Amino acid sequence: MTHVLAVRLDNDGDVLLTGPAIRALAAAADRLTLLCGPRGAAAARLLPGVDEVVVHRAEWIDPDPPPVDRAATLALVDRIAALGVDRAVVFTSFHQSPLPTALLLRLAGVAWVGAISEDYPGSLLDLRHRGLDDGLHEVERALSLAAAAGAPPPRGDDGRLAVLPSPDVTGLVPAGGYVVVHPGASVPARAWAPGHHRGLVADLTTGGTDVVVTGGPGETALTAAVAAGARAPGRAVDLGGRTTLAQLAGVLAGARAVVVGNTGPAHLAAAVGAPVVSLFAPTVPAVRWRPWRTPLRLLHRPVPCAGCRARTCPVPGHPCLDGGPGEGSAPPTSSRPWRTWSRPPRTLG
Repeated sequence: MTHVLAVRLDNDGDVLLTGPAIRALAAAADRLTLLCGPRGAAAARLLPGVDEVVVHRAEWIDPDPPPVDRAATLALVDRIAALGVDRAVVFTSFHQSPLPTALLLRLAGVAWVGAISEDYPGSLLDLRHRGLDDGLHEVERALSLAAAAGAPPPRGDDGRLAVLPSPDVTGLVPAGGYVVVHPGASVPARAWAPGHHRGLVADLTTGGTDVVVTGGPGETALTAAVAAGARAPGRAVDLGGRTTLAQLAGVLAGARAVVVGNTGPAHLAAAVGAPVVSLFAPTVPAVRWRPWRTPLRLLHRPVPCAGCRARTCPVPGHPCLDGGPGEGSAPPTSSRPWRTWSRPPRTLG
């Protein structure tokens, strides 16, 4: 019996993007355990093919890392050792190192470890996968590693994002069609200004479109302010802090379109096949991080500081999304103007 440990230690969106590769590993194994961080645990529990989820906050991955905790680290080593894992595959983004994780896996007695690593791994890795094209999407990057580990996509798997079936959310959303507006983002530099979202809600509701505003428990003030922009009574529903991630998947699945930045719910929308209007801040390359294989309108404003990876924009006016000083409040632009919401967006890979 082969027991595989897949590792993805960052956020919900990153875990969702690793989903197709995890399905490939699961299809080639008898059992698959996913080691994830607390920021990705909710998404991990939604992925098909995962038998068990182990959660650990990794100081070398978490964006707000605490000091290294010796006791917690050694407890993780013991927890992994107790799993009886045969093989482990460590998934990371291009800017992360898998080697700290690989060291802990070796200390736990895992006999075979694979990862993408440009850095010399010594005896930490059995599979050092490297030389990948910088233009690979994160989904393709992860699938490439899984295939190199002996687990290509199983027959009939189209490589799209997927989650387990969602709970019934009919009591949370309007009975007819609706547009979801998700104004928050885990990284502030990737968020369109709240006033712009509020104006969008005003325009949509004035035109007769029902809107559902979504957000996490820490975003209730934001979602309330955005939903209050509705110019027609009852046209905007504020679900800020009122849904689990599984329920949010159900809300997104029923939407005519989802307006969202480059943050986790964009990938959740892709996982349920919802059309996405992506207000994509180019702090990271869209070629790697755009919503994957779902109807997509990618909106962007070309700026010389693209690729900065900033968490908080240091440029006055946040020009890549908000237009910068003197440019008004127009939305970012694509190669085509905004379409009416009743028409399907163009599908991109």
